[in-house]
Parts: sequence; C-alpha cells; structure tokens
Amino acid sequence: MDGVIVVNKPGGWTSHDVVNKMRRLAGTRKVGHLGTLDPMATGVLPLVIGRATRLAQFFMRGDKTYEGLIRFGYSTSTYDREGERTSEPVSVTLDLEQLERALGGFRGTFLQTPPAVSAKKIDGVPAYKLARKNIEVEMKPVEVTVHSLELLDLTADSLRVRVHCSAGTYLRSIAHDLGKRLGCGAFLEELQRVTSGDFTIAQSRTLPELEELSQQGRLAEILVPSSRLLPEFPGEVVDDLTVSQIRQGRDFRVSPFRVQRGARFVKALSMAGDLVAIGEVKLPNLYHPILVM
Repeated sequence: MDGVIVVNKPGGWTSHDVVNKMRRLAGTRKVGHLGTLDPMATGVLPLVIGRATRLAQFFMRGDKTYEGLIRFGYSTSTYDREGERTSEPVSVTLDLEQLERALGGFRGTFLQTPPAVSAKKIDGVPAYKLARKNIEVEMKPVEVTVHSLELLDLTADSLRVRVHCSAGTYLRSIAHDLGKRLGCGAFLEELQRVTSGDFTIAQSRTLPELEELSQQGRLAEILVPSSRLLPEFPGEVVDDLTVSQIRQGRDFRVSPFRVQRGARFVKALSMAGDLVAIGEVKLPNLYHPILVM
C-alpha cells in the first residue's frame, strides 16, 4: 500500500485522530496527512500511506477550496464557534451591497494574520499549544491568495461562502476580519474542505466506509497509487538498467519529446508503471534523483 487514500473527515476528529485510525485499518505506522483540518472542520483529508509518505514535501503548497458558514453578531477567541465570546452580541441585518464591498478586500493577494489558536508554528511550536498555556504570542501576517470568493447564501445574520485559496489561508481569519470590517463581530460556524490540491470530496470516503473496506481486505481498491500522484510532474518510463542506476543515485536522461524542456521535476517510472524516483533537472534532459522510492 503506497499512495493516497482521501478521507472525508468527520467533525470532532483531529487530523491526527484520522491518521491513527488509518494506521489501524491499513496495518502500518507509515501514514501521514497532507494539510491539517481543524477538529470542527469536515471534508477532504488526503492521507499518504507507505513509501508515499516521502512525497508529502511536494504537496504542501497546493491550493484548497472550502465552503463555510460565517455567523455575525459577535467575535470569538478562536475565530470559530468553539471559542469563547470576545465581544458583546449585537443585532445584525446584513446588507448585500455593503457585504459585497467588504468581501472585495478578501479577494486577490493580501496579508492575513493567522488565528492565535491554530497549527501555525511559532519557533517550532504550534500556536494552539502556546494558547493553551495562556502564553501570548504575536502572530505575524503572511501573504495569502484568494483566487475566488463566492457568496452562496445569505440570511439576516449569516453568510455561506465558497473560497478557492492558496495553502495557508485561514477562512476563520477571513470571518473574523470581515466581522471587524463590518463592525459587528463574526466567527466561522461551519467549515468543509471540498478540494485539497488534486483531491476532491467526490473521491473521499467516510470512516465507516473505510472500516468496511478494511474488513473486506479492499482498501487497495481506493488507493491512488504513487505513480498517479503529482500529475503536474511529467512522467518518464525508464528501463531496468536505468532503475538500477537511479537507485545508486546516478543521474538519468529523459526524452526531449516526452518531457517539456525546463520542467523542474520529473517522475521516473519503471516498465511496470511503478514510481521509482523524483528527479530534479540538472541539465537539459538530464535529471538527478532527489527522492528514490
């Protein structure tokens, strides 16, 4: 089992809880996730399994798509429904025109301050761990990109949105900052991740479904094999002699007709179609194996 299984994470579970569950179902300790989801959040959580865990470094900057429900009227300490109230409740009646103007500031590239209760690391320590110890930290703004922010539904005091954004963007921060901008306070009440890089909610499986497949010995049926991961990297089929040389750390050549000139990374694939290595360009049509499976 080397590849990715896409889980539809339930609410109330941490990403690490899901990893531990998959370790039991797949019978291996070699399981990791590609991007943390808050316990409150649901949706797409890709899990890398077996030797594919070594590929995780290439996935971390992939775009994400979320659907969320923002509730207006007060703010919270965590910027979502699970935090403590940090402002007095006020009555709200949302105006569509005013709301659209405010949302305009959250489209495109801008600086965003992550929530103090988040997985963002401060000197190597996740910020939420410091927050639990009542240690105040200064969260530095980071540059994020929101490719699209679509209004899906609007009530008197809530807003449902769909956001396509760069990795590291917090919808909780958008909710909190939107509430500040409108002067009424706001927090994220619901969050579902519907895409993570190339992985979608349509291909995800719930934990009960995964449990059943495991009991039937059929988990491999839903595994995305390593050779099909990272579709943005061109693939080059290499013969058995070249496979042996790659495993010795030697450079390998690629066809100028099959691999786009200047491609930084390529996937070296065996004659059987298995992923052998990821190569990084050294010279035109010559690649050095930086990761050997």
